[in-house]
Amino acid sequence: MKTPWTDQKIEEVVGNLLRTGVMLSAVVVLFGGIIYLARHGTEPADYGVFHGEPEELRTVGGIVRYAFSFHGRGIIQLGLLLLIATPVARVAFAVWGFAAERDRLYVFFTVVVLLILLGSLIGSSAGV
Repeated sequence: MKTPWTDQKIEEVVGNLLRTGVMLSAVVVLFGGIIYLARHGTEPADYGVFHGEPEELRTVGGIVRYAFSFHGRGIIQLGLLLLIATPVARVAFAVWGFAAERDRLYVFFTVVVLLILLGSLIGSSAGV
């Protein structure tokens, strides 16, 4: 027999989700930083001219392609995407948790929060 989802069980899963997301993103950023410094650490820094992100690193698809081809900057960006995705995943899990508890009011409010989060993420990337 399945044990029902309780508030305490949901809080434990959410806590683990947040810890895991932050730790995973930190490890990915550290790994990308090591690769970046190994390849570019001896290059002189040019602070006189601002160099923005390459066009390839301005989309999720470009970041993933760069990361999987072991470019340090792409891996760092992927880690930052994981960090941004962590609270979004937390809210998405909360929707599921409240639905499992059959708490319709909290499902409604959490879906609204999730839509606002997703809208702000999608809206902010549209202007890039």
